[in-house]
Amino acid sequence: MRYFIRDTTLFLRGRFRAASTGINGGIADVTTVLNHTVPRDFDDDPPRYLDLLTARHGLSREYFGLLTAVRMRHLCVLQYDFVTVFITAGVTNPTRHDPDSPHTINIIVYSREGMSDAALLETIITTTGAKAQALHDLGYDFPGTTTDAVAVACDRDTASAHTYAGTLTEVGRRVHAAVLYGVPEALARQQGKVRRSEPSFFIYSRYGGDHWVEWQKEGCPYYPCHFPGQRCDYCYCPYYPCVDEELGEWVESSSGGRVWGCAGCTLLHVPEVADYLKRNPEATLAELKRLRDKR
Repeated sequence: MRYFIRDTTLFLRGRFRAASTGINGGIADVTTVLNHTVPRDFDDDPPRYLDLLTARHGLSREYFGLLTAVRMRHLCVLQYDFVTVFITAGVTNPTRHDPDSPHTINIIVYSREGMSDAALLETIITTTGAKAQALHDLGYDFPGTTTDAVAVACDRDTASAHTYAGTLTEVGRRVHAAVLYGVPEALARQQGKVRRSEPSFFIYSRYGGDHWVEWQKEGCPYYPCHFPGQRCDYCYCPYYPCVDEELGEWVESSSGGRVWGCAGCTLLHVPEVADYLKRNPEATLAELKRLRDKR
């Protein structure tokens, strides 16, 4: 999976098996899942609007799409092992009222590990439950807004490792934790309580005890961790795990099993490579390595 923001749209690109409660939702094989910001006075036909949007970006109609009035700079991305969750949130359109402002809570869940169709659907339940709990914990007396949507995707070329996705399962507990933590963070940014100029990225860390950490390239205490002048836009690599033995290796995990270790990889820290990837977010590793080698 590769994700990037272009203009006012979050794109997830890959070969997915996915389920969505959004526009033209259902369960299907898709190559794109997106969340797009519309004006507050949006009054277009949503399916037609999304078809035109994807066509402008040269994408096929194999997609699931969500719409929101929340700006993409308020997006929160949360990574918990093999699960990544994307949240935009606004609550000026709660289910118990009918105000004019059309905000919504959109959540996209991606699993790097395979999931059965039943698990994809159960993830929607797990996500919705965590969202409702987060709103309750914040003191709201409603479980969501009138236009909330959830999309769940996994790599369809990966064997189905997860049959269920309730909160006691490996995938479900990660999704629940990410949504429970992420909804308040996303709301804080949309409401101006936390100010960021670009989307926020959180990683579930086990160093010094299990906890969420917001990674920010500005003021990183480890800079420069590789070489002076390095770029840090992709500190958490979008290719992970690339399984390219020139760039990393399999290492034994302290909890058992093997994990892909790439602490010594500097490819995406090379300024020319980072700039190229920003302009071409679907570039292959081979492209980036050729660019590095030409320096």
